[in-house]
Amino acid sequence: MSSKKESESFWKEKLSNEAFHVLREKGTERPFTGKYNLHFEKGSYTCAACNSPLFTDNQKFDSGCGWPSFDDAIKDSIEYILDKSHGILRTEVVCSNCGGHLGHLFNDGPTETGQRFCVNSLSIDFKEKEE
Repeated sequence: MSSKKESESFWKEKLSNEAFHVLREKGTERPFTGKYNLHFEKGSYTCAACNSPLFTDNQKFDSGCGWPSFDDAIKDSIEYILDKSHGILRTEVVCSNCGGHLGHLFNDGPTETGQRFCVNSLSIDFKEKEE
């Protein structure tokens, strides 16, 4: 499993150009284009860079925002960083293992947690639940 100790050249070789832009350069994919936006299979979502578990299928919901949305994360899987870019205050979420940019956390979720992790599909992979 890769970690925060890896160089940017390591990530450049490992990731596609699009995934590198999102995960390492804090990019954002266009809304409604990601393969996990309307994906509701049983299993878990992992970091696309290092394969660390991040979210479970029961934490996912359809927010209508155009990106995969989760109302919680697996304990200790996410780091929270104050993001002052674009003239607004937001909370950036990154993989706690490799530091890969996942998206942002908003406090406008419709579930009990009140949270909406707005995540790029390019920053996650899916592992189907084994029966």
